[in-house]
Amino acid sequence: MTTTTMDTAAQLPVVHTKPESSVSVWFAHSLLQCKRLLMVWLRDPATTIQIIAYPAVTLLMFRIVLGNYITAYSGMPAIYGQAALLTLIAAMTGAVVSALGFKREKATGLLSRFYTMPINKASLLTGRLLAEMLRILITTVIVLLVAVPLGFLFMENPLTNIALICVPVLFGIGFAVMVTALATITEGVMLISLIGILNTLLMFFNTGFVPIAAYPTWLQTIVANQPMSCAIEAMKGLSYGGPVAEPLLKTVAWTVGMIAVFAYPAIRGYKRAAETS
Repeated sequence: MTTTTMDTAAQLPVVHTKPESSVSVWFAHSLLQCKRLLMVWLRDPATTIQIIAYPAVTLLMFRIVLGNYITAYSGMPAIYGQAALLTLIAAMTGAVVSALGFKREKATGLLSRFYTMPINKASLLTGRLLAEMLRILITTVIVLLVAVPLGFLFMENPLTNIALICVPVLFGIGFAVMVTALATITEGVMLISLIGILNTLLMFFNTGFVPIAAYPTWLQTIVANQPMSCAIEAMKGLSYGGPVAEPLLKTVAWTVGMIAVFAYPAIRGYKRAAETS
């Protein structure tokens, strides 16, 4: 090696790479995975329609078909419960679409390819959950803005409105962790069947359509404490007025419970899916 070459080499900066398991690398890679998923969803017309058009059209349909009857029965404008219900339905439906996307990544070998690359492996899951949070946030804002011409009014306190928008995000993250865990251990058709049954039960037995008094006495306790009803009641309290603390605490408890139960199976399932795809 010549003296000039040695001098040039000595002048080059020494780059110290951070380990893949470091917090900063995990955070940066999670953001990259989140950006990748958001770009994939934006390029998919079906996903775009689901995020923007479907919740708005469904809300309008609910308002036309059921709005006046529910308002007359309950004495409370039906739009508040229906708007809250639609944001949660959109969060649940989007989680299933995301889980099916995970299935496609596994089938095409993309997931296993990521696991062979020098990236933080946990960022694959956290990046997907972060993308879910942003998707739910966007959908919630769109649904509530569509609800305004139909009679929905925001509170004057900005912090109350921020809390209102955050409730579906909180609920959706817990649900997304559960669906992701199920996606790692079931096939596509089985996943849709299981989640479809659960979604149907939650969607029709909650306080978004009618007040709790409209249900049979023996069913009222179950309906009042199921996760969708808790989130809906919290959103009603934050938008129309009423109890907030109790339903909000119940929503937090449901979310923490779903994450506590399904986070580890989701992490293990992700790793197993990458190793076997």
